[in-house]
Amino acid sequence: METFLMVGLLAALCATGIAIAFMRDLLVVAMLSGIFSFICCAVFVLFDAPDVAFTEACVGAGVATVLTIAAIRLTGRREKPGGRRASAAGLAAACICGLALIYGTLELPRFGDPRAPAQSHVAPHYITETATEIGVPNIVTAVLGAYRGYDTMGETVVVFTAALGVLILLGGAQSRPLARGEAPARRDRDVVLRGVATLFIPLTLFLAPYVQFHGAYSPGGGFQAGAILGGAMILYGLTFGIDRLNQLVPERILRVIAALGVLTYGGTGVATILLGHRFLDYDALGARPAGQQIGLTLIELGVFMTVACVMVILYQRFASRGQS
Repeated sequence: METFLMVGLLAALCATGIAIAFMRDLLVVAMLSGIFSFICCAVFVLFDAPDVAFTEACVGAGVATVLTIAAIRLTGRREKPGGRRASAAGLAAACICGLALIYGTLELPRFGDPRAPAQSHVAPHYITETATEIGVPNIVTAVLGAYRGYDTMGETVVVFTAALGVLILLGGAQSRPLARGEAPARRDRDVVLRGVATLFIPLTLFLAPYVQFHGAYSPGGGFQAGAILGGAMILYGLTFGIDRLNQLVPERILRVIAALGVLTYGGTGVATILLGHRFLDYDALGARPAGQQIGLTLIELGVFMTVACVMVILYQRFASRGQS
């Protein structure tokens, strides 16, 4: 049954991707991209990767769709005619690259092969030694925060740098907080949406810290919790207006918190060096597994701060530019 379900999901992914390639209505493309992400979530769940599915649902299907629609609002819904003409050289290059990628997959081990290098060396070490070396039940959290701490720090810096690039490109259309005594723009429409948002936003705000601090024991962590909190703030802005969101969380404060998130992650590594250990060697913070758990908590907090604030900042800048 699982095999048939997987084949059906992969077929749906292919059909959705082909539909996206031939659509000229950019709004439809954005919605189909969200559907594509939701199907990917189901695939990740079948592959027993709930942490990845968590992030894909929040970022890929949720926030990315909202930001894409906000960008379409600024640029126009319809694709310009004549923009899809491909040269013979470009088509040939794409075909050659595709064939090269297919040829490369022939050297990969079979899916689920127990004799594959990853199954015979890396995975057994993580499974058998994580509880002793790191002291957290969730192996994914241990891998991302401890074994691959450098890589995760790089991802956090990339998120922050990408936000800086977008802010520079969008220019001076900063989100403007309401002046004292100024009333926000009324949004009397969408009564059902306002009612549903009023119910779900508080629940989401409670879910985010749970996912953050329980990530060592269940699917979750800084990326997932940051995406959930950012999504809740964006839903608030969509429902009650960008003016209220800017009043609740001014952009200038979010920029500071986002930078502090990166500094918290990097500062943890600097602290371990000052204590006589290697960069991001959490044993400097205490005997195992307490030191590892303290280090993981600090870096996950930094990731959470950066991801949540970057998502909200991007939405505020797009929405504010649309109002200008």
